[in-house]
Amino acid sequence: MNEVVTQDLSEFGYREIREAIELLNAYLDRPSVVEGEGLVLGFNKNSGFVFLSDGEYNSYMVNPTSNKLEKFFSCSNCGAEGFLDELENFDAENNLCKDCKEKGD
Repeated sequence: MNEVVTQDLSEFGYREIREAIELLNAYLDRPSVVEGEGLVLGFNKNSGFVFLSDGEYNSYMVNPTSNKLEKFFSCSNCGAEGFLDELENFDAENNLCKDCKEKGD
């Protein structure tokens, strides 16, 4: 079975390597953004996202709006995802988007 997410750099294309370089430079500028230990570089072959992930499965990417390293959020119920500036009233503590929180899911 082929894995969707890889840490194997030989599976990264040229675009993904460039994004990884940008991501690592952003990490050097703002290492305090990362909350957990065990930081790894990842590539989601379905979405094309290149990201950093810590041992607690938090994900970090460069936000194109701020051009800075930021935590990337995903609703644990419906899967809505994005940066905090993209997600309206996201409950980061419980990983729930506005709609799921209102539904009580």
